[in-house]
Amino acid sequence: MLLVLGRRVSLSFVKRVIPQDPVLLSNPILQDFRTIKFRVIHSGTVFASATRQNTDTMPERRPFVRLPTDVYPVNYGLCLKPDLIDFTFEGKLEAIVKVNLATNQIVMNCADIDIITASFVPEGGEEINATGFNYQNEDEKVTLSFPSALQKGSGTLKIDFVGELNDKMKGFYRSKYATPAGEIRYAAVTQFEATDARRAFPCWDEPAIKATFDISLIVPKDRVALSNMNVIDRKPHPEDDSLLEVKFATTPIMSTYLVAFVIGEYDFVEGQSSDGVTVRVYTPTGKAEQGKFALEVAVKTLPFYNDYFNVPYPLPKIDLIAIADFAAGAMENWGLVTYRETALLIDPKNSCSSSRQWVALVVGHELAHQWFGNLVTMEWWTHLWLNEGFASWIEYLCVDHCFPDYDIWTQFVSADYTRALDLDALDNSHPIEVNVGHPSEVDEIFDAISYSKGASVIRMLHNYIGDKDFRKGMHSYLLKFQHKNAATEDLWDCLEQASGKPIALVMSSWTKQMGFPIIVVDQEQQGDDRILKISQKKFCASGPHNGEDCPNWMVPISICTGEDPGCTKLKVLLDSPETTITINNISPDQWVKINPGTVGFYRIQYSSAMLEGLLPGIRDLTLLPVDRLGLQNDLFSLLHKQADMQEEKNRIERVLGAISAPDLIQKVLTFALSCVTCACYFVRRI
Repeated sequence: MLLVLGRRVSLSFVKRVIPQDPVLLSNPILQDFRTIKFRVIHSGTVFASATRQNTDTMPERRPFVRLPTDVYPVNYGLCLKPDLIDFTFEGKLEAIVKVNLATNQIVMNCADIDIITASFVPEGGEEINATGFNYQNEDEKVTLSFPSALQKGSGTLKIDFVGELNDKMKGFYRSKYATPAGEIRYAAVTQFEATDARRAFPCWDEPAIKATFDISLIVPKDRVALSNMNVIDRKPHPEDDSLLEVKFATTPIMSTYLVAFVIGEYDFVEGQSSDGVTVRVYTPTGKAEQGKFALEVAVKTLPFYNDYFNVPYPLPKIDLIAIADFAAGAMENWGLVTYRETALLIDPKNSCSSSRQWVALVVGHELAHQWFGNLVTMEWWTHLWLNEGFASWIEYLCVDHCFPDYDIWTQFVSADYTRALDLDALDNSHPIEVNVGHPSEVDEIFDAISYSKGASVIRMLHNYIGDKDFRKGMHSYLLKFQHKNAATEDLWDCLEQASGKPIALVMSSWTKQMGFPIIVVDQEQQGDDRILKISQKKFCASGPHNGEDCPNWMVPISICTGEDPGCTKLKVLLDSPETTITINNISPDQWVKINPGTVGFYRIQYSSAMLEGLLPGIRDLTLLPVDRLGLQNDLFSLLHKQADMQEEKNRIERVLGAISAPDLIQKVLTFALSCVTCACYFVRRI
């Protein structure tokens, strides 16, 4: 799932939000707010929310307990009949289950659903009616009680139930839209991740409890009905000529949060990928033309992932659909990917290039999940960061392949990489991987650190391993765990076997502790050799780390020289607080650059001499744009306390002075420094 996390906030907006008046800043009400969070929607709308320090004691939540394993599903036979007028739905579930241990209870997830009847039919036996339904609303569970023990073996669980097409944009909900004539109507759509399939049907709503699904929908005959698989039968409903019963093919084994169905009015454009998969993009009625760009992206993307993973896409079709009311950016439901309209539709006459790039990235992100997340699924929500971090990285790899003219990696550095560095340098950051107990914690934990830092460290890992071994390890991982569940460590094991490098040790230092290092570099020329003295320490936006226990990272270090700025001359793994590196056969006039491509997730502080040496590469533009961007960003980040201002200002002026249009650069520098001063003043006052 792609959360709509802001990638940019305009300075003009920040100046409007942050009070400039010292009198206002001293207001005790304002002082009681400790954090201001910005959430930016791609359309440009910016939402701000302040979190007030709360000293009240919260009641303790009962410890979360996962579902028992004495009964688990093999196949869900599910039929749903939504009412688009009264906003309710009726459902029938016939689930083939396996009883591992004799029991007189079946515990399932269930929320906002009323069960009418329930029974169990053991294989070859007589039907046993449930005698009671005990709802545990806080835990979103229901316990079905039976008069006698269900014996070990297979059987069919039958449940009739009713529910509401809610307006919460989760579970099975209603989505309001206007027809071309202006009439207001409603579609019935789904959003199940993380734990809302239980609002559509009683189920074992945990990612590790996988099953196949046979889905049927009873819908008005003038509406489109879609689900994860292709339609295999469509016939009039025997009790109402205005309704159709639409039956879909059996899904592969999958988690409940990936199930989806949509009933509404839509147009579509259709294509076929080079490997024979039917691709459709569904749009609001009358806007089929706006789905053509997303179709072009999807048709290019599927073969790219097929080739990259060397594992074929396992479904016969994939639908991409724009939903009018949609809380997330997009959701990777297997075979039926749902999007908010701004993340899928492109007006060929009016949409700008940045909108096209955004749509390409979102489509690339969700289609990557069809393998990494759907075919192989995390065992529990603790490992969701890997799903999202990986997809947030490979979406750029895919778009770079399909649209090389976008120069998308430079945009990754400016949008995701530097943003993650800024956030992770704060004292209130958190590790990428955080243990999740109750599933409700997912929304609290997964933020820009999980997505943007996750993507950045996966990018660094890919560079450290090399593309060939990385692809080999990914192929092994997907084959070994296809249609199963895996943990983060399972991927590290496969990549370690493919590369022969200590992947688990390296990555645990990046995923299990917050923050990142600043790499301090100095040099000395000895004959034809350059001696680099490299050390690491924790980088903090609030100033130097003064704690007793300074964390260390296993840092992949890449080095290039002015002889060939686009080629890495040397790679080392910094696994200690400091080290010395020798670069052979390099003349004194050649500059040395750490972290070419701005791939490593760390800041760099060069000695003054090294920084001076880089100026020719900036002047003649032999230093690549992404490296100039990273260098500039590192320099500005070092302005973290007032005492350093003048020294760092001088260093930045020397670097920026090497660029043309010095008057403009000076204005930018002055404005940036004034913003830093303002921000420091504001932080001190609150």
